[in-house]
Amino acid sequence: MRAWRYAVLFVAASTLAACASVAPQYTTQPMVSQKVGKPYEVNGRWYTPKVQPNYDEVGLASWYGPAHQGKPTADGERFDLNKVSAAHKTLPLPCIVEVTNLDNGKRLRVRVNDRGPFVDGRIIDLSQAAARDLGFEGKGLAHVRVRYVGASYAEAGETAIADARF
Repeated sequence: MRAWRYAVLFVAASTLAACASVAPQYTTQPMVSQKVGKPYEVNGRWYTPKVQPNYDEVGLASWYGPAHQGKPTADGERFDLNKVSAAHKTLPLPCIVEVTNLDNGKRLRVRVNDRGPFVDGRIIDLSQAAARDLGFEGKGLAHVRVRYVGASYAEAGETAIADARF
């Protein structure tokens, strides 16, 4: 009888061990890979990229388009003026920000994948598509509020996020 109990225990333990060793590892989210980057200089001015989870700023936005079409962005993607994206001087790349056009109330989540704008008084440079969606493509500039939402783990032009704040 004792040998039978040991046999049952051995079979049960072996079955459980086999299940544990072949169980696949799943994750609910892709890994987030962000670049904070080293300090850099443009036109004699130094910028220091950093993690800024509470970033919330009001200022002037501009947009960039045809002259940059197809050129590499700071995180290595190819710029596409027809996809919603943005450039920021210091936020980690890539990340998602919410941009609100304070002139008309339109809001849009935008993937930041480039550096800029390097014009005094401007806080963000948007793709032509983003400017169109926010309603200032024709004007060229808009008063905006920019808030950090989270790290981006999507492909270029998508707005999937991790760690959303709202």
